[in-house]
Amino acid sequence: MLLWAGLGNPESSMSRHRHNVGFMAVDAIASRYGFSPWRLRFKGHVSEGRIGTQRVLLLRPMTYMNLSGESVQEAAAFYKITPDHITAFHDELDLAPGKVRVKRGGGAAGHNGLRSMDKMLGTPDYWRVRIGIGHPGVKERVHGWVLGNFTETDRQTWLEPLLDKMADAAPLLAEGRSDKFMTQVALPEGSKG
Repeated sequence: MLLWAGLGNPESSMSRHRHNVGFMAVDAIASRYGFSPWRLRFKGHVSEGRIGTQRVLLLRPMTYMNLSGESVQEAAAFYKITPDHITAFHDELDLAPGKVRVKRGGGAAGHNGLRSMDKMLGTPDYWRVRIGIGHPGVKERVHGWVLGNFTETDRQTWLEPLLDKMADAAPLLAEGRSDKFMTQVALPEGSKG
């Protein structure tokens, strides 16, 4: 079983925040592949299903971003899922809006959700799907940027198409073909790789 955790904050007023793009990604995947209805478990919302031959547990921690690792660790411990089968979907300031990168391990780079996962899992050696939200330009504006809503223009021009492409390419990620997943997501709209 794979554990795919979308990182975000639980309040409905935060649902359109840039910081919640991880929730948006796992929601798109759950919808695309007919996953089970979301239910409360492991200090979060979980939804189960299959992508290709892989059984996948989607998780949206309801602990707030800074404590995401508590929820992820509980789910991982219950299902005996090792870090190499865990993927965090999260916002990334250091990537241009709409860019997606996948990597295993690395630092938290100031991301409190990743910092919490590193601590609770006892290792940074899990997979990350880094979803670019861009940088506001100056450090003083980062907090408001991350906790601000995507604009309607952003949603229509790149966010919703990106979430669709990520859902389309999810079988590649489930198969462990992260390079192919990134290539597929990066292709222009309507292209097939």
